[in-house]
Amino acid sequence: MKKNCCRFCGNELHWTFIDLGLSPISNEYVLGNEIEKGQLFYPLHVKVCDDCKLVQIGEYRQPNEIFSEYKYLSSYSTSWLKHCKEYVDMIIDKLKLNTSSLVYEIASNDGYLLQNFIPYSITAWGVEPAENVAREAMKKGINVEVEFWGEESAKRISNEHGKADLIIGNNVLAHVPDINSFVEGMRIALKQDGTITMEFPHLLELMKLSQFDTIYHEHFSYLSLIAVTEIFRTHKLTIYNVEKLPTHGGSLRIYAAHSESNAYSINDSVQEILSEEIEYGLNNMEIYETFRDQVYKIKYESCKLLIELKESGKKIAAFGAAAKGNTFLNYCGIGKEYIDYVVDSNPEKQGLYLPGTLIPIESPDKIKEDRPDYIVFLPWNLKDELEQLLSYTREWGCKFITFIPKVEVR
Repeated sequence: MKKNCCRFCGNELHWTFIDLGLSPISNEYVLGNEIEKGQLFYPLHVKVCDDCKLVQIGEYRQPNEIFSEYKYLSSYSTSWLKHCKEYVDMIIDKLKLNTSSLVYEIASNDGYLLQNFIPYSITAWGVEPAENVAREAMKKGINVEVEFWGEESAKRISNEHGKADLIIGNNVLAHVPDINSFVEGMRIALKQDGTITMEFPHLLELMKLSQFDTIYHEHFSYLSLIAVTEIFRTHKLTIYNVEKLPTHGGSLRIYAAHSESNAYSINDSVQEILSEEIEYGLNNMEIYETFRDQVYKIKYESCKLLIELKESGKKIAAFGAAAKGNTFLNYCGIGKEYIDYVVDSNPEKQGLYLPGTLIPIESPDKIKEDRPDYIVFLPWNLKDELEQLLSYTREWGCKFITFIPKVEVR
């Protein structure tokens, strides 16, 4: 990506979507003995291309600096594991995959999804750049290439293992700075009549529900179907079906194939969602400028609530050391003076400190010991799952807080 130019089409970027100020890398958790060293903060200034309508931030850190040693493990969300198992069962039936089929998953993390292909005896390979995470998948008997996906790596991998009947990418398309190399790599590695499925948070839902906390440096792009359709078309791939998903506050799952393939007809869902985006105004630049007022309102109301609670002597904890929570806390200026600690089920994060705010990360057992008056759900998209998990806290009158899409205490 050239400085201040669109990472897809190269057009110069003039329009601001939202400027969240300076923030640390959201997954750079801090060791206790490194607190005094400080952290680097980078601009979270999101722009939108007035040509292709791709919403994006600049590349301030190389992907290998962000993703080579990663703390996020997908297997710690039971709802996400359920979602992925249901996907595998569905896609095997839909595409009629069998023991002679080949599957690639890009950004396969700890094998949370590919493990579901093992009972079907379908050959699957994960492609995962984080060595520590890839090792967790290998322990489950999953084949993994420790590699960043792109045009060159796709050539090598497909030459060694073959072209894929199915290429999967869940919540990865937004994470790549060189989006052209990434999509071209999928074209190279896909069989003539193969299918690509990709899931990504939907820009339309991000805007409707003020989900500004999903903006962080690991997310290089914020995706509408308008933009993704054009990116895939340029690389001779056609989106033939789209599904709406509730995950991550509202996502899309696209199905794509080689443009010259006649194996699939284009489903009405593609035009329906494109029309929905156009009706909302995503093809007009003015709509993007309205987003900042929604964000300001949430910041004001969140800080006001926490100040009132602390002034009345309430004890406040948080659940989920999520990247989205780090964006929210740093932008709003909410630190240890408001939230005493955050708990997380992932032992890799326990004992560390949140980037920027340096709020300590504890085991969920801390909740039982400390009995806080309020618990903030930083991964608000998991609020139903977390509320059930923490139902025992109602015994001492604990209440739950979410800030997005609106400030809510329940």
